[in-house]
Amino acid sequence: MDSEALKTFMDGRVAMYNRTDFIGSDPILIPHRFGAKEDKEISAFLAATIAWGKRSIIIANAEKLMAVMENQPLAYIMHASDNDLMKLESFVHRTFNATDLLYFVEALRQLYKGYGGLEGAFSVGFEKHESTAEAIASFRELFLSFGAPERTGKHVANPLKGSSAKRLNMFLRWMVRNDNAGVDLGIWKSISPARLMLPLDVHTGNVARKTGLLVRTQDDWKAVEEVTSNLRRWDPEDPVKYDFALFGLGIFEGY
Repeated sequence: MDSEALKTFMDGRVAMYNRTDFIGSDPILIPHRFGAKEDKEISAFLAATIAWGKRSIIIANAEKLMAVMENQPLAYIMHASDNDLMKLESFVHRTFNATDLLYFVEALRQLYKGYGGLEGAFSVGFEKHESTAEAIASFRELFLSFGAPERTGKHVANPLKGSSAKRLNMFLRWMVRNDNAGVDLGIWKSISPARLMLPLDVHTGNVARKTGLLVRTQDDWKAVEEVTSNLRRWDPEDPVKYDFALFGLGIFEGY
């Protein structure tokens, strides 16, 4: 189909999947359970960090983590005792283990103590850099600057080294987009949705290639730039709304 017909088709799929019905089977349901901004963003960041593999397992492990934190993520991050932290030592999700998690807790504590929390830590990079890749890399540098174990760096993507940064881009979509559809949280006002990049994974990549939105065969940052650039032609102010269409077509329709 031509570009205009494809846009009409994809707009229809955005409307179909960008609905609250989507939440129940997606990791975004974790931050939706909280009321306070800080609890939403901390729970979202941790859920996004482990968002690879089967979605049911991702959600189950995120729920276990929130239960250990007594469903008070900010309070836990800021005030957890050594005994509280010991409860994390059995946590594992694929290659993300207790060593990584304990560092994440410490780094988050430092961000909320001195850097304006997660929003402040991301925003400074977006204010300083025109490139979203550089903004994400700036956050990564800060996040890992509190004595991170060498192994933990692989769990915070670096688009400047070619990573698609799928999980960080998904987290940013959750935090920044606010279209009143009730799915994305839209609680960060300091970053424009126009700056967001598509959370590219195997499903969205395959659909993007089948529809002609992506030519590059690797699911890397260059592919993210290519497909997001094409989506910006349809909506320069909110290009990643089409994540719902690409993901829905891949997961729910086997496109």
